[in-house]
Amino acid sequence: MTTDQGQGPAIQVRGLEKSYKELRVLRGVDLEVRRGGVFALLGSNGAGKTTMVRILSTLLKADAGTVRVNGFDVAAQAAEVRASISLTGQFAAVDGVLTGRENLVLVARLRHLKDPGGIADGLLRRFSLAEAGGRKAATYSGGMRRRLDIAMSLIGDPPVVFLDEPTTGLDPEARMEVWQAVKELAAGGTTVLLTTQHLDEAEQLADRIAILHQGRIVVEDTLDGLRRLLPPAKVEYVEKQPSLEEIFFAVVGADGRTPEHEELS
Repeated sequence: MTTDQGQGPAIQVRGLEKSYKELRVLRGVDLEVRRGGVFALLGSNGAGKTTMVRILSTLLKADAGTVRVNGFDVAAQAAEVRASISLTGQFAAVDGVLTGRENLVLVARLRHLKDPGGIADGLLRRFSLAEAGGRKAATYSGGMRRRLDIAMSLIGDPPVVFLDEPTTGLDPEARMEVWQAVKELAAGGTTVLLTTQHLDEAEQLADRIAILHQGRIVVEDTLDGLRRLLPPAKVEYVEKQPSLEEIFFAVVGADGRTPEHEELS
């Protein structure tokens, strides 16, 4: 790895354009993602988030512009880019017939890594799946399948991970499980580019946030920086009501089980 690849931005995008016939999806996107932490690409359905991730991960060719990932040009050095990244799509890509451990061992073997069993066991522990490692993945909850999917994406220690709307279709408990997994990724030094249309998800996870709207980045900053774009809030004294999320976890318990000391009618 060169000095530029090890110390430069994890992702650099300049003038990125992509159209599908008459539909212009990306209209000159400029973006730079520093190494480490979580960068959230926020936008509504149809904003171009998935198209952008597909270009960054070499699955789709851009019409114009330049893109570098981990110091490599995605058009001219696609193989090097693929060796530097992992991509988790909107739906967990695990094999339900295999156990959780077998899914991990399979990916490690496909990557020709030494000690695939040891790698699998380590990831099962890291993502709190050790007790379920011997069960078929088809029996996993949505959150467990997502955590397994993310664990599979880390085999080979890629420096850059793309998570394309990773909590799509998950219930509140499963979303929290995935959020914790993403936070652990960032804490370990991995650069995570996360696409989402959920404001709370970007607020919970991201160090920096870019808003993609009608094919362009309209603003990019930290959460505090984005808040400063609005007028100062008026100070009012109101009775705070618990949020639905607070009520949900108070009722079911943090581990998903109803507290034994409470009886629900």
